[in-house]
Amino acid sequence: MSDEPLLLVLDAGTSSVRALLYAAGGAVLATEQREITQYYPQPGWVEHDPAEIWERTLACARDVVAKAGDVARIAAIGITNQRETAVAWDKLSGQPLARAIVWQDRRTADACAALREAGHESAVSAATGLVLDPYFSATKWRWMIDHVPEVAAAETRLALGTVESWLVWKLSGGAHVSDASNASRTLLLPLEGAGFDPGLCDLFGVPHASLPRVVDMAGPVATCDPAWLGAAIPICGLAGDQQAATIGQGCREVGATKATFGTGAFVLTATGSEPRRSSHRLLATVLSQIGGKRTYALEGSVFVAGSMVKWLRDGLGWIGHARETEALARANDNGGVTVVPALAGLGAPHWRPDAKGAIFGLTLGTRREHIVRAALESIAHQCSDLQRAFAADGAPWVTLRIDGGMTQNSWLAQDLADMLGLTVERPADVESTARGAAMLAAVGVGLYSTVEGAEAMLPTIECFNSSAPAAAVTTRLAAWHDALERTLRQSAGWMPIPPDPS
Repeated sequence: MSDEPLLLVLDAGTSSVRALLYAAGGAVLATEQREITQYYPQPGWVEHDPAEIWERTLACARDVVAKAGDVARIAAIGITNQRETAVAWDKLSGQPLARAIVWQDRRTADACAALREAGHESAVSAATGLVLDPYFSATKWRWMIDHVPEVAAAETRLALGTVESWLVWKLSGGAHVSDASNASRTLLLPLEGAGFDPGLCDLFGVPHASLPRVVDMAGPVATCDPAWLGAAIPICGLAGDQQAATIGQGCREVGATKATFGTGAFVLTATGSEPRRSSHRLLATVLSQIGGKRTYALEGSVFVAGSMVKWLRDGLGWIGHARETEALARANDNGGVTVVPALAGLGAPHWRPDAKGAIFGLTLGTRREHIVRAALESIAHQCSDLQRAFAADGAPWVTLRIDGGMTQNSWLAQDLADMLGLTVERPADVESTARGAAMLAAVGVGLYSTVEGAEAMLPTIECFNSSAPAAAVTTRLAAWHDALERTLRQSAGWMPIPPDPS
């Protein structure tokens, strides 16, 4: 190795945690990964063990640091994380008080419905850019206070945070911070507010004093205790996974759009220095905050993408590995099958936590291969719904930059291009989330003066151009819309897909 400065990235995802070692020029030098346990105590409930997240993240970090040769070469740490997942811990002992409630969890659907019925959604949405949905952190924290005696009893010792807050607390020995991108996903941070709003905290019943301080996404926010990794390494980059991926794709200019396909699928379009509220059930969110200055994005969140493939593997046993799906999709059509993948409800633009998954078009001739193909097709179908909503909000997609583990499937990348009717760009390194955190840490520690400069770390891209006949696209989308409407028809609250602006 040369003497080039190194960057340590900790990536705490939904299904696993990783540590990656980047050179300042962008090369990935080492990676370690460990899966984390998924707990499903009741239908619609999803939990993680915060202690396990910490222990396995630390183990990955130590393995990667050992490969650095000299820990003194590590200039900074960047952290990126699954957003919205709610953690509660004791400020004195530093121990978790309950399992973390994961972003996919739907247990607070009734609480969100009660707030909507009381007329609060319009004011909350105007302030935060979000909708009242169990996806976000605030109602999860309230549920913990109401249902976990250890959390309720903690009182002044109670610390609440999302996963990056938890990891910074553990690494630093007590710094309680949250970056603006993660904070903007809680329902407690006004889009243009410097910190968590006491009035919103009162509305959701979340104690303001238990929440972290909101900080920039790049800059020295804390220092790692040398007992953990052998040196006092500054923590200089923090970002929620989707904002990190947007930065890691170079999608900062107004109109630039990226989609990350991991457990879910998340599309962000940069909207500049002023927040743009959606009229079509998209989310307004903080994209970046550096030097106290914010930029914003519109976001569409799909709850089930890679988790559908995981279900095919672990729930049904139909595949042995995710990579098998590409060959199955190439070798088969869908056999007339359409999958509505609402295994954790439906996200944008529908926001239906009560929706359940469904499979239509089954016959005696249907084989597992048809259903696997239809499950992959559902990813592009959901993205088509989002594409219409973004266009209706005045933020049409010109090109789409994709990343995340699922996009190693080239069939999926081409299907997205065909169904969306645009060029899809895939970087040579699809782990844009970790790269974005590395870029932020590099800016925060001064290796680059700006995020624009840190884009020297970006990899090359491959393009997929739309080539499907228009009639085939129309036929598939018609089958999808019919299946979706039939799935949701039982509820009077269904909101139809925005009409195609063309």
